Amino acid sequence: MEPAAQEINVLIERIKNADLPDKLREMVLVRLNQLAKLTNSPSFLPEFDSMEKYIDWITILPWNKRIKDTLDLENAKKILEAHHYGLDDIKTRVLEYMSVMKLKTEKGEMKDLYRAPILCFVGLVGTGKTTIAYSIAEALGRPIARIPFGGMGDPLDLRGQSRMHPEAEPGKVIKALRDTQCRNPVILLDEIDRVTEQGRSSIMGVLVELLDPKQNYAYVDHYIDFPFDLSETLFIATANNTTSIATAVMDRLEPISMPSYSDQEKTVIAQRYILPAAMKASGLPEGSLVISEEVWPSIVRPLGYDAGIRTLERNIDGVVRKVARMIVEGTAKEVKVTPENVKTFMPQ
Repeated sequence: MEPAAQEINVLIERIKNADLPDKLREMVLVRLNQLAKLTNSPSFLPEFDSMEKYIDWITILPWNKRIKDTLDLENAKKILEAHHYGLDDIKTRVLEYMSVMKLKTEKGEMKDLYRAPILCFVGLVGTGKTTIAYSIAEALGRPIARIPFGGMGDPLDLRGQSRMHPEAEPGKVIKALRDTQCRNPVILLDEIDRVTEQGRSSIMGVLVELLDPKQNYAYVDHYIDFPFDLSETLFIATANNTTSIATAVMDRLEPISMPSYSDQEKTVIAQRYILPAAMKASGLPEGSLVISEEVWPSIVRPLGYDAGIRTLERNIDGVVRKVARMIVEGTAKEVKVTPENVKTFMPQ
């Protein structure tokens, strides 16, 4: 048997043994049988390479693989509380959704079980829109993939490119399914308001199909060129504002406002979450850094108002680094930041 024919037989066996929709398997086998007749043609090698790449993609996709949801409300509460302070409305909404899923599961009503609300967290930078999405995925026990929309200008980034093009590949949605290896992941559509003006209308058109449960059960990527059922996927979107999001897209979203943090909330977040995490990440021993209560206002708001907590995180990281250096150089074993020495640790 010729080497080319052997290679095609290997692909045929891969397709026969792969977990694929029957119709897709039939289509690919027909194409491989046609390719087998072209082994002496000059176009055989590029056609074979293209087909091999396509088979690599379709055989790695989770056509029938699901992740069983963790519908333990007490565990979900612990996860949400451990990662986020406040945000009670959002936590309540997530727990309500999980409660509905649990009731339907117990009754065996699998139909429409995954018609989840498509939450869209709207708020200024640093208010926790992206991190709450990761916490929701952890609470449900689902893997999560992030699709960044900032600067996206071509709908083909989402939809993929036809295999007619030599460098074609699937879009970001199919890549997210490959990365999560299940058909019911959480997919984070991050900053959907920040696409370019040139591509806005066409990208919004793809989003309408992607987010509509009456359409996304047969989502077709141009490269895969076969419907993939996304109806079990939980989509979560984020945006800084909704003014540049198409009305048809907003109609499919449930916008939830992410409020700016007050100084008091920032102080609690810093004490409970940011400082312990920063100390652990830098290797500081427990108790080696103490910040007195009087100092927190100057750490929380050193340069004026900030809606989010990113400036706060940078300030605390800076304090931790300085203390780490002092410990390494042997000038101190324990440090307490007070109003008298705070200028030593804070940027002026």
